[in-house]
Amino acid sequence: MTDAIRITDSHCHLDFPDFDEERDDIVSRAVEAGVARMVTICTRLRQADRVRAIAEAHDPVFFAAGTHPMSAAEEPMVSVEELVALAQHPKFVGIGESGLDYHYTAETAEAQKQSLRIHCAAAHETGLPLIIHARDADDDMARILTEEHRNAPFSCVMHCFSSGAGLAHAMLDLGFYLSMSGIAAFPKSKDLREIFAAAPLDRILVETDAPYLAPPPYRGKRNEPAYTIHTARVGAELFGMDWPEFAARTEANFERLFAKAAA
Repeated sequence: MTDAIRITDSHCHLDFPDFDEERDDIVSRAVEAGVARMVTICTRLRQADRVRAIAEAHDPVFFAAGTHPMSAAEEPMVSVEELVALAQHPKFVGIGESGLDYHYTAETAEAQKQSLRIHCAAAHETGLPLIIHARDADDDMARILTEEHRNAPFSCVMHCFSSGAGLAHAMLDLGFYLSMSGIAAFPKSKDLREIFAAAPLDRILVETDAPYLAPPPYRGKRNEPAYTIHTARVGAELFGMDWPEFAARTEANFERLFAKAAA
């Protein structure tokens, strides 16, 4: 790994079976590419032990946990106390992913909203950033996060942001961060790139969401944390910056938001 340029994959899923046969190699390839840290995300609390074990086994890997909105009606409703207990682990650095997904699971909207508000409360109580998944739910997302933040402030990243400009503006107004995934690098994502380009640079993170959403030149293949580099290079072009400067700025952003990982 080069000492001059390093970035962080702020959101991946290293526990998914896609990586079972070569997880050690996946982490090693990421570090060699300059991806010095990875945050692997637990999406169902009953799998938290497995995700924690991956973080414990690999120095560059940290973890977060929550109930994914698409699973909110299938899983036992999470409690603030459960999330606070998990947060005692030294490598646990974020709450979620939580959020709202009305694209596939609109019929479970009420359970998703309840779960989201619980995650917001846990983010406030722990001081750890909330990690949000948003799809086809911009109005409810903006309303709930604004209400909850007004009641009890917390920090937050809109992971794999691919929603509209209105939601982006509302989230940035709250001081939240937007994370660029491989979607932002897709040729047809011009409108999304314009949303990112209009955002303050000090609110931008990069991620893979691996094993999903591989950026070009790997689109259509299994994604992995090493490919964060390709999305980040698109980000550098978008902001008209040299690659090393963009990498340094997004690293500073990550360390500001995920202060526990930085420490």
